[in-house]
Amino acid sequence: MTVNRPKPLVPVANRPIMAHILQLLARHGLTEVVATLHYLAEEITGCFGDGSDYGVKLTYSLEPKPLGTAGSVKLAEEALKHDTFVIISGDALTGCDLTAALAWHKERKSVATLVLKRVPNPLDFGLVITDDDGRIQRFLEKPGWSEVFSDTVNTGIYILEPEVLDLIEPGENSDWSRDVFPKLLQSGASINGWIMDDYWSDIGQIQQYREAQLDLLGGRTGLEVPGREIQPGVWVGADTIIDPGVTFIAPVCIGADCRIKSNAVIGPATVIGDGCLVDEQAEIANSVVWESTYLGPDVQCDGAIVGSHCTIKRETVLRQDVVIGDNTLVDVGSHIKAKVKVWPNKMIERGSTLNLSLISGDRWRSALFRETGVAGLSNLEITPEFAVKLGLAFGSTIPMGARIVTARDSSRSSRMTKRALISSLLSCGITVVDMRSSPLPITRHHIRASSATGAISTRKMPGSSRLTVLEFFDADGRCIDASRQRKIEANFYREEFRRTDPDDVGIIEVASRAAELYQADFWKALGPVEPPDAFQVVVDYGYSSISPIFPAILDVLHGQALSLNVLNDARKAPRVAAEIQAFTANAAKIVSSLRADLGVLFLNEGERMLLIDDRGLPLEGPALLAAAATLTAESKPGARIALDVRVPDRLVQHLEAKGAEVLRTKVGRRPMIDAALDSACDLAGDHEGALIFPGLTNGPDAMFGLAQMLRLLWSQGRRLSDVIDELPEFYTAEASPFCPSSAKGLVMRVLAEEWARIGEIDTTDGLKCRVSGAWVMVLPDSFDPCVHIHAEADSALGAREWVKQTEQRIRELAIQEPELGEE
Repeated sequence: MTVNRPKPLVPVANRPIMAHILQLLARHGLTEVVATLHYLAEEITGCFGDGSDYGVKLTYSLEPKPLGTAGSVKLAEEALKHDTFVIISGDALTGCDLTAALAWHKERKSVATLVLKRVPNPLDFGLVITDDDGRIQRFLEKPGWSEVFSDTVNTGIYILEPEVLDLIEPGENSDWSRDVFPKLLQSGASINGWIMDDYWSDIGQIQQYREAQLDLLGGRTGLEVPGREIQPGVWVGADTIIDPGVTFIAPVCIGADCRIKSNAVIGPATVIGDGCLVDEQAEIANSVVWESTYLGPDVQCDGAIVGSHCTIKRETVLRQDVVIGDNTLVDVGSHIKAKVKVWPNKMIERGSTLNLSLISGDRWRSALFRETGVAGLSNLEITPEFAVKLGLAFGSTIPMGARIVTARDSSRSSRMTKRALISSLLSCGITVVDMRSSPLPITRHHIRASSATGAISTRKMPGSSRLTVLEFFDADGRCIDASRQRKIEANFYREEFRRTDPDDVGIIEVASRAAELYQADFWKALGPVEPPDAFQVVVDYGYSSISPIFPAILDVLHGQALSLNVLNDARKAPRVAAEIQAFTANAAKIVSSLRADLGVLFLNEGERMLLIDDRGLPLEGPALLAAAATLTAESKPGARIALDVRVPDRLVQHLEAKGAEVLRTKVGRRPMIDAALDSACDLAGDHEGALIFPGLTNGPDAMFGLAQMLRLLWSQGRRLSDVIDELPEFYTAEASPFCPSSAKGLVMRVLAEEWARIGEIDTTDGLKCRVSGAWVMVLPDSFDPCVHIHAEADSALGAREWVKQTEQRIRELAIQEPELGEE
């Protein structure tokens, strides 16, 4: 939409966004205006001239290079240094009462006043935390859900005194929230936040763009709708011809110099630009059509955006969320499916059915990445063509000639997906080190062993046999960070892919010695082990790919093993709770019958395990973590142990009493790995029982974790049951109630306010409230429409009651989210 025009010129109700802003400024007596420009600057200067048509005196400041939000204003200092001035975005829509904001600024004698707004979903904005008097306490730029403690965001509208400009270095890239305002806070200057009740939208996404049209037509913006209102909710521009028999369903805005032919149906929620021709019996609803576009007879357009100078011929169907770029021809009888995007200057042949975007791809999801990778329904969402596109996006972020490890589980869909990924990586000039079917810990290990730049693992999603997950790792074997994810997403959405010369296409190497190298480093990392003379273990491999590897390790440990489910078949692997429970019960029964020393069930392609003691009692999740942490603390004075914030406080106190140093981390695999590596920990673990003993692989490794626990047990002459009996009792509960993303900011803000009155607040991750030795925690899910509640108390009933009360409050707040079109 902004290929041919800068965003300030994108029309809302047939008027550029910046035109609405200039008129707003004039209405509040702000008539001396300087516009800072960079992208397509000449388009803006050509549109607005000296500003006289909008009641202002308009001058321009051109950035030779992008200088940031503050650096660009510094460039215009000469026009601003004599008096209080207002900064306002030319590409966000607002009806802000600037007169009231200026009066408040003067009354408070502020050096800087930020205009703030409460929004349903604050993730894409900068959060601003104020005290009860409006004084700003903290800035947080584009937070994750775990960092959302408010729904009050920075609108980018500022009222400033000229001395603020002294804090900006000329010619340097500088940002208000990142650079300038923190300096003001540190200096003790009066910097305040004024929360407006008026309309504001940054129009950062297509959905917001369509909503802005509806908001303006519905009178929610406080801005003027251009044209003459010929019937309630229907505005028509000058010299537009409406033929007999046309039906309007309000709200509708028709531009100037249009022709609407007989029996056409226009509306509801529709804007048609200047100079458009809508032919007979066309039906246009919930759509935005830019200027000089033709919509032929019997065209059906519902929920689409059509650019300028387009030709949409007869009997064409444009479905929901279709976007057609400028100067595009869609020939007769074509069918453009929902969410397809067509970039400018294209031709869609007669009778075509377009399922995929042309030139620029549709966003498959609002965000591709979950915590560690990209997941979707096998062969429905994670398809070969999707994998090729994702592989190209990833490969384009890596230097040519780099080495990338690829691996998978044994499922057919993973094999299919990985081959598509390999093809795309080769196309980018990447050398692929293919491990075929491999456990995830060995894949991580082989990144370093093969001097690779990173890896992609393709497997079934833990917890679901219908989902495939593609996991991306860096050169250290860590999950790639958020910055890297965003680069891949940007390439994916824009289809900015590197294509190499045919002579530079990558090659495939087979990682034939990966398991051998892993085992060699395994023993170096484990150190001396003194196994007992007789040691019997029941091993349930859970149909995973570690079954060809772990028996050799057991042999060295002198373990007598009874092996179960050794076939490498991901289709049969236990994933959901009921399946895991059934596998566990079977293994426990065998352990008891054989009077074995230990039982183990391997899960998630060797990342996790579940233990069974010599009495046949299973040990998983927090209990497994507690046993591993206790053994570590007892074996090494001053051991450093990293635990995520969901782990019970009683366990932390138990470990600290044994002399351990406990570090609390955020929830997630990446924070746990970072703690294990960067803080020189002896053990890192999470609430689900994933264990990282550093030294071999930079991630959870159930094979190495089991060997470490056996080493610790044997060195202390104990059985697993002995350790279990000495663990403290802790009572926890959890739930994950539904909460739409649009309500998460409200939920977190209200809970933060309410909990601050009753207890101690901890914001290490999410929001945790401690009261009289108990605690409850709320963590918004970063992907799904839910929040996670965790609680600990001095009884099981107390923990459940904490969760119940919190869940009820969240449900009450979630139903207060604004409906479509409301502020």
